[in-house]
Amino acid sequence: MVPRSFVWCLAVAAVLPLAASAPALAGEVYGKVTLGGASVGDAATIAAQCGETSYAAQPTDKSGRYHLILGKSGKCSLIVTYKGASASLDIVSNEDAVQYDIDLGMKDGKLAARRK
Repeated sequence: MVPRSFVWCLAVAAVLPLAASAPALAGEVYGKVTLGGASVGDAATIAAQCGETSYAAQPTDKSGRYHLILGKSGKCSLIVTYKGASASLDIVSNEDAVQYDIDLGMKDGKLAARRK
């Protein structure tokens, strides 16, 4: 008969490497991008900057929706690029998923982004 403590140690030893190799995710950011209330469709990209860490731009889908996984918590900026122009929006990333619907518009001749 095998002692219970030995079986327990084997179980922990088997699971520990899997837990250590899992990516540590701070959270996800998702939402929809509009221009004057109308969807931008798949014509925009969304990137993020959290401190020194940059996250590659992801395209919006045909309904203007986006989804990013950020590995850092805290203050970040979303960078929205639409038809060659860019605008940024300050956000806060944390462990929970957070929705940021973004409405684009022109301000002083430049693209501007605001949270809806």
